[in-house]
Amino acid sequence: MADKYGGKKSAGSKKEETAEESQGKRPGKSSLCPVSKQCGGCQYLDMPYKEQLKLKQQQMQKLLGSFGKVYPIVGMENPFHYRNKVHAVFGWRKGEPISGVYQEGTHKLIPVEHCLIEDEKADEIIGTIRGMLKSFKIRTYDEDTGFGLLRHVLVRRGFATGEILVALVTASPVFPSKNHFVKALLEAHPEITTIVQNINGRETSMVLGEREQVLYGRGYIEDELCGYRFRISSQSFYQVNPVQTEKLYAKAIELAGLTGREIVLDAYCGIGTIGILAAGQAKQVIGVERNRQAIRDAIQNAKCNHIPNIRFYCNDATRFMQQMATEGASVDVVLMDPPRTGSTEEFIRAVMSVRAKRVVYVSCGPETLARDLKVFGRLGYEARGVWVYDMFPAVRHVEVVIQMMFCGEKKK
Repeated sequence: MADKYGGKKSAGSKKEETAEESQGKRPGKSSLCPVSKQCGGCQYLDMPYKEQLKLKQQQMQKLLGSFGKVYPIVGMENPFHYRNKVHAVFGWRKGEPISGVYQEGTHKLIPVEHCLIEDEKADEIIGTIRGMLKSFKIRTYDEDTGFGLLRHVLVRRGFATGEILVALVTASPVFPSKNHFVKALLEAHPEITTIVQNINGRETSMVLGEREQVLYGRGYIEDELCGYRFRISSQSFYQVNPVQTEKLYAKAIELAGLTGREIVLDAYCGIGTIGILAAGQAKQVIGVERNRQAIRDAIQNAKCNHIPNIRFYCNDATRFMQQMATEGASVDVVLMDPPRTGSTEEFIRAVMSVRAKRVVYVSCGPETLARDLKVFGRLGYEARGVWVYDMFPAVRHVEVVIQMMFCGEKKK
């Protein structure tokens, strides 16, 4: 079934039923996804979910077991359509617009209409946009020639609120008939809350550019997490699996061991999610983040949730802690959630310089976490446990949270 612009409607309950039944399928049979081999994004899609969890548990035990007890992995009840952020690359093939993903490790565009781990409404909206391009005479961007307008579409959906943000990433600020385009998109999907045009004219693999203009709505959406409300813009970091994020963050706050007397530093704070959750149980929280848009969102999030004891700074967390140390300041707890590349030895030494007694490290890159834990260990921080969360069913990645206590610098 298709809408007026050719975008396919989601299959609804029938599709969900197929996905649920698929959990019992065995590798070797036809894949659940027709492009899984070309895409390469869902390495474990055709493996029964219990076996996925078992494999990930074994991998984390092997990688991180030497640092402390690895507790049983926390999985999902329904490991499908969990991604609340969907990104589609746009291109042109045989006179027709296509959208999908780059094949893993390449810039070869693989057309995708439906994805078993992506939000179904987001896929539906992307399909509608793809079907609108020819009638509006909008060409997709060609990396080789540099011609064309539409590069990517990013859709974010609030899991609790249902609010939807659509970001149209263009190579130029000039968007012919943009008002008519927006009107037609809203007629097809009145559930869309806001639409923004993000301008990315650079020759780069980065999806989003720095310039942005609001075409409809507020320019951001809001969602609820662990009882708090958060403002999310196109460039904000916000975990893609809200169901598992609530479990992960609740454990991180528990491991911080807050009693209401602590000064907490939330490094890599993003839009302030973990820091705001911690503020209710701490004396003071300091959030540090280099992304200016994220800091603006974080400040608004603190105001929206009436959190008086948190302050946000747009700065590099390493330099910020080094400056604190030169001024004789200290913190009790450091919360850190770095990118997949992990942290640096300079950052870890800065943690020690502010005399943090406890560190809670949230990681989406266990390999770099293992590397960083060795540095923490040399400086006297001892891991007290490893908690694993399956944030990415069908994909090889997991999210891990580690609790560390300072036990005294080790002698060389």
